[in-house]
Amino acid sequence: MNPVLCGLAANPALPVELVDRLIAVADEYIAADLADREGLSRAQALTLASRVEGTAVTLVGRGLLTADDVDPVAQPLAALALLAEGVGRPEWARLFAADPDAERREKLAACLGLPPDVTETLAADSNVRVVAELALWTTADMAARLAGHPHAEVRRAVAVNEATPPAVLAALITGEGLPAARWCLVCDGEETPSPDLWEPSCDGSHESTVDRTRQAVLWNPAAPAGAVIGFADHPSMQLRWPLAIRPDQPAETYERLADSPEPVVRAALAENPAIPDHLVRALATDPSHDVRRNLAANPHVPLEVLTSLAGAAKVAQTLLPRIAAASPAEVGELAQSRDSAVRMLVAQRRDLPAEIRDTLAADPDAKVLKSIAPHPGLSEAQLRAMVDRHGVRVLAKVATNPDASPALLEALTRHQPPVQKAFREIARHPDVTASALMACLRDHQARRIAAGHPSLPSQTITDLLADEVWQVAESAAANPSLPRASMSKLVFRQTGH
Repeated sequence: MNPVLCGLAANPALPVELVDRLIAVADEYIAADLADREGLSRAQALTLASRVEGTAVTLVGRGLLTADDVDPVAQPLAALALLAEGVGRPEWARLFAADPDAERREKLAACLGLPPDVTETLAADSNVRVVAELALWTTADMAARLAGHPHAEVRRAVAVNEATPPAVLAALITGEGLPAARWCLVCDGEETPSPDLWEPSCDGSHESTVDRTRQAVLWNPAAPAGAVIGFADHPSMQLRWPLAIRPDQPAETYERLADSPEPVVRAALAENPAIPDHLVRALATDPSHDVRRNLAANPHVPLEVLTSLAGAAKVAQTLLPRIAAASPAEVGELAQSRDSAVRMLVAQRRDLPAEIRDTLAADPDAKVLKSIAPHPGLSEAQLRAMVDRHGVRVLAKVATNPDASPALLEALTRHQPPVQKAFREIARHPDVTASALMACLRDHQARRIAAGHPSLPSQTITDLLADEVWQVAESAAANPSLPRASMSKLVFRQTGH
């Protein structure tokens, strides 16, 4: 990978003739950046796709390639991308359905709106991964048919598909009305490591795949509520966990799930907006921090319960749904709370009335100031006063304020002791000065960000092209303030002309 050329490919100020030059020499990395460029012409897109076919998915998604532009034999990835967008040609689907490359047939199987004959061909494919991919995306009728497929992996895919009829999902849990599966990936010797906790196993009953199938049904919102109730007491946490998230269960099911020994299940339950009020209040005293934190994020948590959680749950760095929905009267009450953790919660709003915003900006607690510091409308005097009172504790948050003046940002770079995170925020600020950016360049984490800021002096940008850290060099090359002469020299020198 050439980081400088990749940066230039992403540079919005790169002249059109240099874009053409980069397209002519692009490798997969440069091409990926070129494909994302704003203003890329259709002619440029055609040339790029013909040179590096891997860009086809991006270009098709942006509407820069059409069916008239693509030869499915010479450009199969582009043709499949068009089919995936629903703008390919039916004859292409038939061509790929008979392709000896199973990977292409699998990509085809993920496309929606395929001709019926193509769907039938894929459903009978000898490669189980092709059929399983079809099962993930197909229509309700075909999903119902594939639920009886002899391979358990196909049935698991049917269980994931939200178009699968509820009655079929219920049958996948019990097995009733379905013929017994004959194979699974474990039987086939093709089981691959999975991100979940199931250990691949099969004693002839395909047990691990059956368990995964049940789990998929439980996660599927189309599964009928009555078919999944019985898993509230299941010994496997993997099967109780998705049930705790479902909003369609009776209160008795949620109460049983609240007795789960695993915090992850109770945490999932705590965030469920369908749990009854008495259970919300019970979970507020749960010993697990994760449970209390998730409960605070429940949009239906009563305000008095939320305020009791404010300190223990340590959730003040995000705007919670219940706080976002608070009425003007509730906002005023929260802002006057004696508990600084509660004041932190309301300070996360960015639409506070000026009077409340200014009151919180003068709060004696640094944690409240960290929450209110990014609020728009604060004056330079208010922001400087925060730094004067609490220094390093609020510096980075003050730097994120959209109204922070260039002079204030410069002053923040000179603060002693310095705050590393503040340099990163200053380097991102649209109003930062060149001198402040030069200070940011001295911080190794902010250096890459500062290198891409258009307020950096052009000579400094040019010098950074040779930086030993490739991310910095790439960022400098992508800087729209890089002189055009430097861009041209780089393109022609690094491409050998």
